[in-house]
Amino acid sequence: MIDFLLHQFGNLRRRWLYGLMAGVMATGLIVLSPSPSHSQTVPRWLELLIRGAQIVQISNMSERQELELGRQINQQLLTRQFRLYQNSTVSEYVNRVGQGLVPHSDRPQIPYTFQVVESNQINAFATMGGYVYVTTALLQAMDNEAELAGVLGHEIGHIASRHSVEQLRDRAIAAGAARAAGLDRNTAVALGVELAINRPNSRRDEYEADERGLSNIIRAGYAPIGLVSFMEKLQQRGGSVPTFLSTHPNSGERAARLRQMVDATILSQGRGLDTADYRNQIRSLVR
Repeated sequence: MIDFLLHQFGNLRRRWLYGLMAGVMATGLIVLSPSPSHSQTVPRWLELLIRGAQIVQISNMSERQELELGRQINQQLLTRQFRLYQNSTVSEYVNRVGQGLVPHSDRPQIPYTFQVVESNQINAFATMGGYVYVTTALLQAMDNEAELAGVLGHEIGHIASRHSVEQLRDRAIAAGAARAAGLDRNTAVALGVELAINRPNSRRDEYEADERGLSNIIRAGYAPIGLVSFMEKLQQRGGSVPTFLSTHPNSGERAARLRQMVDATILSQGRGLDTADYRNQIRSLVR
């Protein structure tokens, strides 16, 4: 292949061509696909190289690749699955609470995006690359900011542990979608969207996210009772369990475990327990 290209482009140095191919093939995730107009100006051999490099290296996905794949998954979620709640006061409030947790998290070096989506289901979920989502119904079910911080901290915990990356790898292998070189980018995005919605987290993943989330909100100064009480409250509501608490173990078991992790004398110590202030922040959603 190299000799053929050198023959066709004799004025190119061998060292330059090796460098070009190494750079292209080392890229685990190529975002830009050649447009029809662009492909007319790109040599056919280079276009084939670019298309061939559109592979997600899930076995050793870099942070940059994770962020870019998360961006594409987020775009698909907001285009085809969910609609952003169009109230700047509520959206900015949730983002402010979330961003306040980031410096105290176990993975503060990546950018995070906290978004409110319209839904009658009490739900919260996250995908790779720092994207966290809460539904309008979830916000309505909460009583204070400490509960909100607890849920956001839990979702940050999933991101910090890179659970979405692990799940993407496992799902791709199980489905036989991953080739030896990696996973096709479009397939990776589609699987990422499915994982974000269905959220098949294991007991280990949920416990780890709970622990990271609890430590996060405590370091940020929130009363740890927020995460515990919200899980207990949802368990007591009866009926269908919210999606983000539907995996094993159940929310009651997790709440009991979290209570054991915190000294009872400090459970209610910290900020975020003012119900009136919280209701004021989400007043457009208060019925």
